[in-house]
Amino acid sequence: MSRPFTTASLVVPGTHSLLPRHLRLSNLPPSLTATTDTRTFRRRFFSPYNFRPVSGPLTAGLGGFDVIGVGGSMLQDTGATALVIAGAYAFVSTFDFLSERKLIEQNLSRKLVHILSGLLFMASWPIFSASGWARYFASVVPLTNCLRLVIHGLSLATDEGLIKSVTREGKPEELLRGPLYYVLVLILSAVLFWRESPVGVISLAMMCGGDGIADIVGRRFGSTKLPYNKQKSWAGSLSMFVLGFLVSVGMLYYFSALGYFQLDWVSTVERVALVSFIATMVESLPITGMVDDNISVPLVSMVVASLAFAY
Repeated sequence: MSRPFTTASLVVPGTHSLLPRHLRLSNLPPSLTATTDTRTFRRRFFSPYNFRPVSGPLTAGLGGFDVIGVGGSMLQDTGATALVIAGAYAFVSTFDFLSERKLIEQNLSRKLVHILSGLLFMASWPIFSASGWARYFASVVPLTNCLRLVIHGLSLATDEGLIKSVTREGKPEELLRGPLYYVLVLILSAVLFWRESPVGVISLAMMCGGDGIADIVGRRFGSTKLPYNKQKSWAGSLSMFVLGFLVSVGMLYYFSALGYFQLDWVSTVERVALVSFIATMVESLPITGMVDDNISVPLVSMVVASLAFAY
């Protein structure tokens, strides 16, 4: 059983030369090689505060520690992709069944799918391998939904259950707006940020948890409207800020606990609060007719989080 050593000396085995060039200890800074504890090394390597670009994920074909071999990684990622796709289909079908049986309101069903599907997709990332292509395997899940939305949005096929579960008015063309933007953001976050950066995590948490809960709370308790936007309420905006903040911190803790990055939690909480506040302000603006919330909220969150976690 492996255990951390207390000395800084490190014995490099003869197989060191078999590692991809960007992962060889000789090519990493001393701050990343001062420990032989795998968990500590991994946290240091993926920490946003210690992160530096390395020439490897694209040129060498591997973005992390391929401990089970190339074939094993592909098998793991293929299985994980199939599992998540099946889970996503079952998830949406469940809410479709509940709404059809009048056990849950259609609008509430739609918003719960909005909130939970993206968060569950993000929570599934750790079951994928550490290979460089794992993020692309994961992105196949929202890509599958993207193609499904396009097909039914263009009325090339008919799925009344899908239309009812994710649209406001039950029109097929609605699938090509908010729902389509939603899955495109999932793809963007998985490919660009993956589980190695807090930016993607926060962006999805704000879009799914923050923006999603704002509509539910606003419809039920939003009698007092914002002075500059009568379509939005104080209750909805406050709930977006609070829930977006809490979900963001919760998902960051989830990935941090699994060792993908380590964070200074005092400054992290402050930065997440800043992102939540700005995203909430943008969501409250009277621009929904021009820019969908599924575009404005995650993109603003990405920009602000990128700046906030850049130092």
